[in-house]
Amino acid sequence: MPTALLHDDAPIEVTVLGDGPAVLLPVSTRVIEGLEAEQIRAWGADPNLGHHLVTGLVAAGFRVIAADYEGHLAAHPKPRTLNAVNLAADLLAIADAGSAGRFAYYGYSWLALAGLQLAVRTDRLTGLAMGGFPPVGGPYAPMLEVTRATYQMSLNPPANPATPAPGDWDSAEMTLTPDQTRQYLSLYESLRDFDDLAIGLPPMPKLAFAGEKDTIVYGPKWGDVVVDMVGPLIANRDRLTAQGWQIEVVPGADHIAAMQAAVVLPLLTRWLPAG
Repeated sequence: MPTALLHDDAPIEVTVLGDGPAVLLPVSTRVIEGLEAEQIRAWGADPNLGHHLVTGLVAAGFRVIAADYEGHLAAHPKPRTLNAVNLAADLLAIADAGSAGRFAYYGYSWLALAGLQLAVRTDRLTGLAMGGFPPVGGPYAPMLEVTRATYQMSLNPPANPATPAPGDWDSAEMTLTPDQTRQYLSLYESLRDFDDLAIGLPPMPKLAFAGEKDTIVYGPKWGDVVVDMVGPLIANRDRLTAQGWQIEVVPGADHIAAMQAAVVLPLLTRWLPAG
């Protein structure tokens, strides 16, 4: 299995599967079973989402380069160095380890943001797909507020955190370490002055999608911040379409529902460049 060296020289394993046009996905391909999987499903998520996405794209005739970047950051946090420049460099290092000179990229939520940062720093992309984060009008300021609040909570975690009922996000206690949360604060601080209205992207196919109900309302612990992912997509649809974006709004879906393989795979396989 190839290994990429990230910006801090930390190694990350890279999985390469299939033949055909290359697609980079920063996801885990691990299959999770048992109690861990049941706990993830109870919150509405798919414990094996990355595995389903990768195997679906391979079956559709693509060569997938995958690495569990988010899992790596959880295990090896980068509290002071996870900024937009290093983030893009890490993704290019993963592509290099997978021998992908040119490649399409798909990411969801903050990993969609990562793809946009990659796209403004390289001409190697054959396509960019962003799910659950708008390419124009992105909620950078609200996400900075949320991550700052999360970091502050991680500095004073509860001694005996209670187990919340599945889906009750507001009652969930902080279990992340300060380093784990600080790295995302560093990322959003580096994007404080990022103007997604002013950027120019290389010519390539571009897809952006979000659930119709993808507006996240955080509770008092996070300052009652509202993070609207779908609103900017709808408000800027004409602008984005004129810039070559294909825009999709998933009916009835919230942030978690729109990331499921049953939604994403049909969108990607219809849109991805054939080579």
